[in-house]
This record gives sequence, C-alpha cells and structure tokens, in this order.
Amino acid sequence: MSNDKGCLYVVATPIGNLGDISPRAVEVLGRVDLVAAEDTRHSGRLLRHLGLERPLLALHEHNERERLGQLLERLAGGQAIALISDAGTPLISDPGFPLVRACHAAGIRVCPVPGPSALIAALSVSGQPTDRFVFEGFLPRKAAARRERLDGLAAEPGTLVFYESSHRVLDTLADMCAVFGEGRELALCRELTKLHETVRVGLLGGVLAWVRGDESQRKGEFVLVVAGAPEQASPADAQLDSALRILLEEGLPLKQVAAIAARLAGVGRNQAYQRALDLQRQ
Repeated sequence: MSNDKGCLYVVATPIGNLGDISPRAVEVLGRVDLVAAEDTRHSGRLLRHLGLERPLLALHEHNERERLGQLLERLAGGQAIALISDAGTPLISDPGFPLVRACHAAGIRVCPVPGPSALIAALSVSGQPTDRFVFEGFLPRKAAARRERLDGLAAEPGTLVFYESSHRVLDTLADMCAVFGEGRELALCRELTKLHETVRVGLLGGVLAWVRGDESQRKGEFVLVVAGAPEQASPADAQLDSALRILLEEGLPLKQVAAIAARLAGVGRNQAYQRALDLQRQ
C-alpha cells in the first residue's frame, strides 16, 4: 500500500458488460481505503459481483462540493481513494471534476485506471472520422435551448458526439434533422455492450423514421455520433468549377479546357485538369 498513500484513483468501470472491467481496476478497487461512488447501491452490486468489500461513500452532482473537504482530508492523511461513476470513465458527463481539480491544487496525486467509455466505444464503431471530434455530452432538456446549441454546431467540421436519454431521443433527432438537415450522416448507438445493443448507421432523416417506427429502439441509453459539416468550397474553387462546366459544355479538348479555366480562376493547370476530370466523371 506504500505507493497508494494519498492517491486518488480515477477508475473506469463497465458501461454494460461486466466482463469489460480490467484486472488492474479490480486490483485497485480491492485495495483502496475508500470507494467514492456516484450511486453506492449500484456500485455496491458491482463490488459484490467482483467479490470485493470496501467502504463506500456517495459522491454525486448534488453533494460533491460538500464532500470535497472530507475527501481531501483523507487523501492528505495518506489514504487511497478510488473514484468511480455508475458506468464508464468518471468525469465524462459524470461527477468528479471538482474533486480531481481540488486534488491537483492541493498537490495530491491523481492516477487514471483507464477502461470502458461509451464515448470512445461509439466513436470506434460509428464509421465517422475520429481524428477530430467534438464531445457535447447531454444537450439541454428544453427545446429552445437544445436548438440553439445545435445551431452553434451546424458548421462544425469535426465529428459530433452526444449522449441522450430514452425520454428525449426522438425530440433530439427531430431537432438535428431540422438544424443539420436530413441528409447528414449519423450513427445511433444504443445500449452499448448490453444485451440489446444497437448500432444503426444512416442519414438523419432515415434513422429518425426508423426510431419513430420501432418503440423498442427508444429504450435505453444512447450515444449519437453525427458527421461534421461538409467543407465549403472556396471562392476560387467555385470560380474554377463554373469556368470548367461552361467550357466542358462547349466540347473543347480537356487540356484546353483546363488551361483556359486555370487562367480565369487563377489556379494551377494541373489542379484545373484534375478537377475537369472529376466533373467529367460526374
């Protein structure tokens, strides 16, 4: 236990399938002095499933600031504490941020014990680019505020990721259709790693119609992965396309078309030739 003294472990737990917990997470949970859990009843069942018996302390959005002093005092006194949420990685749309921040300010060691995360699991199966993404967590509950948030994201080129509940998934999908357009791509991930796991990939309008038509697909926990906004053509690209289309309609040789259009749009001849080939194929 010497390496554990005064350490806060941020421990990821399964989002559904209990087999996803790591051996290291089990080992850490089994040796800490205290487990700070979002819901002690839920986490108590997990610990019993793992054959562990540890003191539990409730730490959730309604009491986490009140409990800071108590937890910091324990950590400063050399105790090891594990922070867990109901499912997945703590702090990812879950409580824990004030505690982690306070630990850093107090010079207390914070150690990650990585593992399941609904955000990363959904991204990995979405079929959308993952090199750049924006995680928005849960959208506002009220319709006007939700639309306003979506409006602010309409031009975002990175992949968009949202969490949503069964009570609001239809309204959220309808708002996304209105703001992003029914033709925007979406991966709807429901009940990931659980018995009724669903991953549906399609256009927003089609996925909305599918969910409306199947009540069973409106149950559980959702991660919505939405394609980023398509890149807008620059003025030079638009001018080039316009010139190429006109010249191609005249039936001129491709090299001549590219040479003239390149001069008109102020771009390189090779770029104009390649774009002419693309337009010709279309």
